[in-house]
Amino acid sequence: MSTVAPLAGVEPERLELGEMLLRATRLTPEQLDAAQRRQSETGARLLDVLIEDGAITEEEALDALGRQLAISVRRELGPADVDEELIARVPIGFAKTHRLLPLRRDAAGVLHVAIADPFETSPLDDLRLLFDGAEIEEELASERTILATINQVYDRGAAGSAAELASDAVTDLEALAQELSSQEPQDLLEASDEAPIIRLVNSLLQQAVKERASDVHLEPFEREIRVRFRIDDLLYEPMHPLPRAIQSSIASRIKIMGGLNIAEKRLPQDGRIRLKIAGRDYDVRLSTVPIAHGERIVMRLLPRTTEMLDLEKLGFNEQQLQVWEKLIARPNGIVLVTGPTGSGKTTTLYGALSRINTADRNIITIEDPVEIQLPGTGQIEVNPKIGLTFASGLRSVLRQDPNVILVGEIRDVETAEIAIQASLTGHLVFSTLHTIDAPSAITRLVDMGVEPYLVASSLVAVLAQRLIRVLCPQCKEPFEPTVEQLAEIGIRPRGAAVRVFRPSGCERCNHTGYRGRLGIFELMLIDDDIRAMVTQNVDAKTIKRKAMDKGMNSLRADGARKVLAGITSIAEVLRATEDEGGVAQI
Repeated sequence: MSTVAPLAGVEPERLELGEMLLRATRLTPEQLDAAQRRQSETGARLLDVLIEDGAITEEEALDALGRQLAISVRRELGPADVDEELIARVPIGFAKTHRLLPLRRDAAGVLHVAIADPFETSPLDDLRLLFDGAEIEEELASERTILATINQVYDRGAAGSAAELASDAVTDLEALAQELSSQEPQDLLEASDEAPIIRLVNSLLQQAVKERASDVHLEPFEREIRVRFRIDDLLYEPMHPLPRAIQSSIASRIKIMGGLNIAEKRLPQDGRIRLKIAGRDYDVRLSTVPIAHGERIVMRLLPRTTEMLDLEKLGFNEQQLQVWEKLIARPNGIVLVTGPTGSGKTTTLYGALSRINTADRNIITIEDPVEIQLPGTGQIEVNPKIGLTFASGLRSVLRQDPNVILVGEIRDVETAEIAIQASLTGHLVFSTLHTIDAPSAITRLVDMGVEPYLVASSLVAVLAQRLIRVLCPQCKEPFEPTVEQLAEIGIRPRGAAVRVFRPSGCERCNHTGYRGRLGIFELMLIDDDIRAMVTQNVDAKTIKRKAMDKGMNSLRADGARKVLAGITSIAEVLRATEDEGGVAQI
């Protein structure tokens, strides 16, 4: 469903845009002056400069434009708002280039068009010609919303779903697939019949992006290929299995895209694909593994955008964010982020690096592999085959005069000790460990063989985290949980009944009740008392009790706060966190 802020009949306010923004938003005169100076230097739109600087949000900009120009503002836009007969007359390239989309024709014959830039009038003149001189009513929407809807509606109208393309491919390539089983797959590169396979793989990736999948799994079995998408940490089958006959062709096509050896089917391979899907750039991490009936392929989709690195959007509450920002601004010490695979550790660390990535800091990372591209930093990918390990790479990095070092993971005592020495000689070091909570990171380092006094002297904080699913705002339903249900996540109600939310399910969230994920965090600061306990080699449970006495929130307690705020459900917090024996009370 769409929501439109109607401004029909409202006269445009006769104010300069800057003055209107000062009145209607949190913009300050100083920010406006700085943006106007930069606008005169670059020639960019004032609104674009202000949004890029973070002075105002895109929503605030739309509101200001709508009020100034007396144009309705659309908060949301989806395929249901678009008449397919209208878009059939507008080329997708034209719509994307000019960031516009015809929506509907009303009873009076007026053509309603969603636009991102109301000052770009020539495309509207072209559109008017396309529709035989029809009168046009503009409706403002964000550029991101319009592009996303363009990709959805044109994809909806395009011929051939992934399943239909698979059917075409198996018909067209039956002979070729049989030939590939006994000959070198390079023939596929020269075959004129490869188009259906290319379209099939592209369709799979487009569908994965449209459904917000983080991973695409292709799993060959004796008679079929199962396709699964990971969405919000759970795997789904978005379509019927694909025919087994095209498995070799699909694998070869994906390997070509990732720069892998298509002749090698006996060994695992890793690669990377750079793609533009639905108007956004993606890094796709590719992994192939030989199994009984072919090669199992997993593709991880990572959007190349700074939006995902915004600390405010990762799930930190205000207090946690203030402490975290002080930590990442330190000149030295070690800051660890812990959690299982897929808990968002890398995203959190890159959010920190993005915040402190300024011209006066030299930031170098060592990772396996480099998952997120961050301009302005030196990113090294380890390669054990040629002797480039975390430890050897870290030694070399120290000769590059860094201020900040990110070590993808501390896996052995050698890497740990070099990282500690780097922190003690004036470097800020970020790294990750696989532990269930923050205090366990200390005992993990000691178990590796690092001396407790070295851990105590270098470690400044440990952040443990998990990712929890967020309730779908469209369909979440309120309910009053029992005292026992609240007690499971450490909530002890006082007096009035507590109202929280639970999942329901709708089309927007694929009937799961959840849409998107956020982090829950356990941030342990290493003060003198904790440092003394580390030196005495005290166990992790005792350290955790001490840290919580000093105000640390456990993972479950942070999750419980998000339950009370209506962000997630009790069941989701229980799924994502360990039983803490009642210590999560809030």
